Amino acid sequence: MISFLIAVAALIVGYIVYGGVVERIFGADPERPTPVKEHADGVDFVALPTWKVFLIQFLNIAGLGPIFGAIMGVMFGPAAFLWIVFGTIFAGAVHDYLSGMMSLRRGGVSLPEMVGQELGTNIKLLMRAFSILLLVLVGAVFIYNPADLLAILTPDSMGRTFWIVVIFVYYMAATMLPIDKIIGRIYPLFGLALLFMAVGIMAMMFAHWSALPEVWEGFYNHRADPEATPIFPMMFVSIACGAISGFHATQSPMMARCLVNERHGRVVFYGAMVTEGLVALIWAGAAVAFTGGYDNLQEALGSGSPAVLVNSISTSWLGSVGGVLAVLGVIAAPITTGDTALRSARLIAADFMGVKQDKIMKRLAISLPIFLVTFIVMLMPYEVMWRYFAWCNQALSVFTLWAVTVWLARTGRLYMVTLLPALFMTAVCVTYIFYAPEGLNSLTSAVGMPVSYEVALGLGCMVSALFLALFTRYTRQAHQMARG
Repeated sequence: MISFLIAVAALIVGYIVYGGVVERIFGADPERPTPVKEHADGVDFVALPTWKVFLIQFLNIAGLGPIFGAIMGVMFGPAAFLWIVFGTIFAGAVHDYLSGMMSLRRGGVSLPEMVGQELGTNIKLLMRAFSILLLVLVGAVFIYNPADLLAILTPDSMGRTFWIVVIFVYYMAATMLPIDKIIGRIYPLFGLALLFMAVGIMAMMFAHWSALPEVWEGFYNHRADPEATPIFPMMFVSIACGAISGFHATQSPMMARCLVNERHGRVVFYGAMVTEGLVALIWAGAAVAFTGGYDNLQEALGSGSPAVLVNSISTSWLGSVGGVLAVLGVIAAPITTGDTALRSARLIAADFMGVKQDKIMKRLAISLPIFLVTFIVMLMPYEVMWRYFAWCNQALSVFTLWAVTVWLARTGRLYMVTLLPALFMTAVCVTYIFYAPEGLNSLTSAVGMPVSYEVALGLGCMVSALFLALFTRYTRQAHQMARG
């Protein structure tokens, strides 16, 4: 319990201290006009109160990620708690804040355009396709779980297919309607419910503190197959939304179009990520405390999905209120993540096609192909979609971190705050892609040439070293041009 309390305090102090450092590095200017003041259109550029923007951002980036990911990721042992804390403070929150603020400074531009401005046209084209693919995967992945649960809770006539159609129709409405009509009205309530549930669970942990592990007890990997799932890189991909997630950078521009003051960016972007880290920390600890230890947690996860465990923890510790919140979270959270993913896909497509979104028919023309692709992707097996979403998500964070690092260097700012996370996440993603079964290893193993862990790790380190060398050359050339 001592480790848990220290971790909570560290996240709060991290927001106050390191969040302030990153804000000063960026140079937030309260007098500078924000995009909504220059491009208000009543659809996507709509001024919203800061507290609403914060709760919408929190719900958009959180969903079930910091709950399910933390519950499954805590099986890697106490290292999971350290990753949540340090990953949130020094990687995830920095990634979210700087990408969101760069979008804010550039008129609310979407992620691919922003990254392309720093890394070149070829990367911009890749990011356009990669980002939309990831967002479509998010929209497709987060339909099935709520549809299955709704089918269980409703009469037999309302089966899984019925609820998939209903959710998809809702996706279409939330994607095209002005942001203040649905998202701006109900999402803050869902965000508050998610926070209320986390605070209630944390309060109950004090009554079950004896089962909480301490970091100094040893960094043992408690998974059933520790050799096949080493902490590096597996844990850093499993726990994404509770530490760093590339998906967040696709959501930040949507909220950048609603902010009325640059000084509010720290609360919205850095603050929402720290809040998500707190939620992940709470659920990681609660999973171990509720089940009574790692062995029992492994057994519980082996006999059911994380959703079952979330429901058990909520109803047992919070009673009927907890049960309602658990159901609400498992149903509403993935739906709200899915629809904002497709909305972001619309904004990305509209940006690179140069189509204004002030008219409903223009939004429909952009959205219909996205809906069609999402429907086609939904025909794939759920396991396949989730498998590739995981590493695509973290790969996107690598592109974003490198783009922000180049911008910081180009503008004479302290770029080390993103260079170190960029190098680390590059090694994580490359190692994972070469070693994990859902990566290239599945192809090489099929022809009798599986990639060993040592080889994959070496490749990850080599690619990071190569990127560092290219970045160093870029900075030297930039300095020479400045002097010349």
